[in-house]
Amino acid sequence: MVVELAAVRLLAPWFGASTGVWTNVIGVILLALAVGYVCGARLSMSGSPDRRLGFALVAGCLLTAVLPLVAGWVAGTFMPAGLALDEAAGLMLWGSLASSLVLFAPVAALLGCGCPLAVEALQVGSGGHAGTAGGRVLGMSTLGSLVGTFGTTHWLLPSCGLKGTFHVAAACLGLAGVVLLLRTRTPRASTVMLVLVALGAASTLMPESGSLAPGSGWEVLDQRQSEYQRLAVLQDVDGGQRRLVANEALDSFQSVWSAQTGLLGGGQYYDYFALPAWWAEPQERWDVLILGMGAGTAVRVLEGALPNGVELCSIGVEIDPVVVELGELYFELQTDGPGRRVLAGLDARAALLGVESPQDLVIVDCYANNMEIPPHLCSVEFFGEALGVLGTGGFLMVNAAGFGFDDPVVDALGRTLAQASGAEVLALRVPFSRNCVLVARVGLPVPRPGALGWDIGGAVGRALLPALEIPSAWKLVEPPPGDMRAPGAQVLTDDRNAMDRLQRASLRAGRQRWVVGA
Repeated sequence: MVVELAAVRLLAPWFGASTGVWTNVIGVILLALAVGYVCGARLSMSGSPDRRLGFALVAGCLLTAVLPLVAGWVAGTFMPAGLALDEAAGLMLWGSLASSLVLFAPVAALLGCGCPLAVEALQVGSGGHAGTAGGRVLGMSTLGSLVGTFGTTHWLLPSCGLKGTFHVAAACLGLAGVVLLLRTRTPRASTVMLVLVALGAASTLMPESGSLAPGSGWEVLDQRQSEYQRLAVLQDVDGGQRRLVANEALDSFQSVWSAQTGLLGGGQYYDYFALPAWWAEPQERWDVLILGMGAGTAVRVLEGALPNGVELCSIGVEIDPVVVELGELYFELQTDGPGRRVLAGLDARAALLGVESPQDLVIVDCYANNMEIPPHLCSVEFFGEALGVLGTGGFLMVNAAGFGFDDPVVDALGRTLAQASGAEVLALRVPFSRNCVLVARVGLPVPRPGALGWDIGGAVGRALLPALEIPSAWKLVEPPPGDMRAPGAQVLTDDRNAMDRLQRASLRAGRQRWVVGA
């Protein structure tokens, strides 16, 4: 279980951690275990099952220890460096499957051999019934799986990191194997122990595969392995901008910092989160809830882009505490103080339950691996709950990563949000990016070009509105007619949510556009 749970994390920098990747990893491990069970059954008939079990465990130890050292080379073979997200679309699924076969199938097959060998060794040693021996082995293996499951998620990965987690698992396998070999008085036991010691010493000195190599003009300020992802802080050589990237994020980044607060420019979707404060009625305080805060980019944009005299009060929710820590160190993120509150380590949907005062703006920017939207954070039910914390006239804005209004992800999110709000949703296409921003409003119609309340003037209006007034830059999405919860529905619900499939379709469509454009 340690190897299985850490396997997806090991592949995430190249292939993400979507349901498809989990399915590939679990499927490969199950197949390899089945092969191992059959091979173990054959080996158990040849005599000395405990000695054979010892060698299988030692071999599993060696392969487990080298996994984090060779993963970068293997995954990089199937997902070459330098690809954009749309170029990499076709490689996500079959690349993760091929990498899983190469990396994890041998280890899982060896561990699968252990079950029938352990049953045979126990029966031979005790002279009891096969059923008794099998029940005892299955019982102990299940308890071990429970320890591995909880220990990996709650202790090993946060405390030891990814490389350390695999090495702890390898050490346990090696120790068990050596004990069995010593009990059988195998002459090779001393050699095995020396190999294990040498491997352990060498592996601690070798760098973990997949360390970030920034592009030209960027330097790495910090790298961390969190409970959820691998993180790196990059700074351009001039020191004017910093970026937080997750899982060596191909051509994308999670957060951005500029020395000055306010609009970032250059087609950054964060800038459009400043518009609702100008569209709303004048007020002294602007309450904002940010779901998927990252390192606090949206807060810094709002701090410098709100109308004069408006005080910003923000609540930021970020599921990864390490992201918040890096935000404090490198992105000037304030986690406490007047008007600032950060909820670290909390799921965005769970955080909605604790929001008491009505908000003026809710921002939804929840992604994993820069492209994967968790299904429970893009459903009719979720958007309904998010709209429920807004006061009358409040805005809900959603960052929808896609290549246009007809993009499968953008289209589904727009329909779903319109269904949840029961009113028109304004979709804005962010220039020079592959992002769209969806805008819903509670109790009032959304602003749109040419309608009352659209023109706001000032520096923010001059910077953002002209590009959005082009007919192809905006679209109104109406609530779908009929019962959209029925089979074949065009909106996403908690019960029926095809976001994984939609995201793959979005990347494939983007790849086709890239090829045609080239």
